[in-house]
Amino acid sequence: MIGMSCTQFGTVAPEAVMEEVSKEFGLWEIFSEAENDLAIFSSRFDGMRALYSMRYSIHAPICDINIAALNERIREASVGEMLRTMEHAARMDVRTVTVHPGLYSMVLHDVRERSVRLSKLSLKAIEKGAREHGVTVAVENMPSFAVMMGQTPGELLDMIDGTDLSICFDIGHANTMGAIDGCIDAFDGRIANVHIHDNLGKNDDHMTIGDGNIDFTHVLSRLRGYRGDYIIESRNLASSVESKKRLEEIMRRI
Repeated sequence: MIGMSCTQFGTVAPEAVMEEVSKEFGLWEIFSEAENDLAIFSSRFDGMRALYSMRYSIHAPICDINIAALNERIREASVGEMLRTMEHAARMDVRTVTVHPGLYSMVLHDVRERSVRLSKLSLKAIEKGAREHGVTVAVENMPSFAVMMGQTPGELLDMIDGTDLSICFDIGHANTMGAIDGCIDAFDGRIANVHIHDNLGKNDDHMTIGDGNIDFTHVLSRLRGYRGDYIIESRNLASSVESKKRLEEIMRRI
């Protein structure tokens, strides 16, 4: 199914978001930030859900979060937020949660191995939480940006090695790394969620599908065996709606 997500929704009440999204989509990936933080509205989610014929997935919070933090208290708090998100997702009967793999230090460049080790430690705890709460956690590949971890397929696979964690394949992020095909090859059989948006290959612009340089006919052809959801990550609802139209047209052709 084609769904959508938008970080800007966090500034408005989820009731307003569900009303607008439900007019265009049958799937909303809730970005658990600010007003859309699961801790704020999960208690009233059942009543809201009864009004709309929709499915849901969750994107765990990323603001103020770093599961690879060198500061142990911050790392533990970040992992705690991931576990809290999974707990609320399970209560809401939402079974897919996407998480980011962590950030390198912005100022210390000789501690990268330590950061990877800490991220792996955190991901082990997240894996345990996923089993306890009965949710699928998908770890997302990151775009070309200096402090982000898990940018290349090899790095991300190394970070989740030894776990049963799944992968959220972000097509736009992979394009900034020139690694779309490399990710598809490496992640084969482990992808539990797909984020889809466009860019020009340099910045993580989250453009409307077709406005950048990604060859989506090629990408979707290579993902033909994938049976999960495609989440359009957009800057606003209008872009999501247009992206959906273009995506459906491409899908009809392949």
